[in-house]
Amino acid sequence: MNFDYSIDQLQLKDEARRFLSGTCSIASVRQVLDDKNKSFDIDLWSSIADMGWLGAIIPEEQGGLALGATELCALGEELGRAIAPIPFSSTVYLFTQLLLHLGTSQQRDWLLPEVAKGAVIGCVASSEGPGNPELKARVQGGKLSGVKLPVTDGDIADYAIVSALDDAGTSLYLAALKSLEVNRTLLTTIDPSRSVAEITFNKVAVEPLGPPGEGIAMLRHIFDHAAIYTAFEQIGGADKVLEMTRDYALERYAFGRSIGSFQAVKHKMANMYVRNQIARSNAYFGAWALEEGNHELPKAAAAARIAATEAFRFATKEAIEIFGGIGTTWEADCHLFYRRAKQLSLMLGPTAEWREQLAAELEISLNVNN
Repeated sequence: MNFDYSIDQLQLKDEARRFLSGTCSIASVRQVLDDKNKSFDIDLWSSIADMGWLGAIIPEEQGGLALGATELCALGEELGRAIAPIPFSSTVYLFTQLLLHLGTSQQRDWLLPEVAKGAVIGCVASSEGPGNPELKARVQGGKLSGVKLPVTDGDIADYAIVSALDDAGTSLYLAALKSLEVNRTLLTTIDPSRSVAEITFNKVAVEPLGPPGEGIAMLRHIFDHAAIYTAFEQIGGADKVLEMTRDYALERYAFGRSIGSFQAVKHKMANMYVRNQIARSNAYFGAWALEEGNHELPKAAAAARIAATEAFRFATKEAIEIFGGIGTTWEADCHLFYRRAKQLSLMLGPTAEWREQLAAELEISLNVNN
């Protein structure tokens, strides 16, 4: 069985790389980092909306391209290579997916066309603080009150899908963020090119999304989808870091020879390559499970998430070491990828939680086979 991209998907991937090479340079990423009043690249956001990427998995009747999951993986990989400073993952991997799976026809017809043309940015607000699993946000009488943090892209989003307690348990709700009853505070993070906010809701009118009391299960299912898409972003970033490091090792001379000829440096880059390939294999399996709706999706998602997170982290750390003293400076590009590696590793929950999911899924598989 061939898990690799098809010819058409490879063409889409190549076109995306050419497009991003001209519209999302490292200089544009640095502009977002340097400008404290700029949370994302608005011009790039408009450009990818014109390309149709924001509507990649949205049906044609709602303004999208109706592409498959694997095509979105291909786009995600190229956005990861470019470490694009835009709220793509929050809007497309999470917000759009939840609307497609749980939204009423009215909600989908109203919001999805706006998402596809870049007029609406979405996010998901599920956590209520680091190390604080207890849910306190509550909906009573159709009004939401509570605090959510950290919320990726919460400071720039127009709408949020929020998990909250109600009479049925934990449910999901759609909330407009440009409201007087909503207060948003930008938080300081390691990667300012992907902003994070604290959002306070004070009796905000909300709409229910999906079956009452099934919010946790629904979020878990969509997080499995998002984990695979994010894995491709991480792999794209890790591959780019390896290429940067290889080029530097060939150009940098020490003791009369390029440092790439030293065995210790070769070993480091070989280890980077191996981890990247392991992550890619897991991500391909995840993309297949996602495209086919296979029952092994939770296991594939966890494996892809863990392998890609470790590969991207490892690649950025090794790159900084190979670049040496210059690798720790602001002028070098290593820290840009290191920042993104850390941000993506936390966006869908810590790796420890995904390890627990993988162990549980493997135990289930073992019991079924026995």
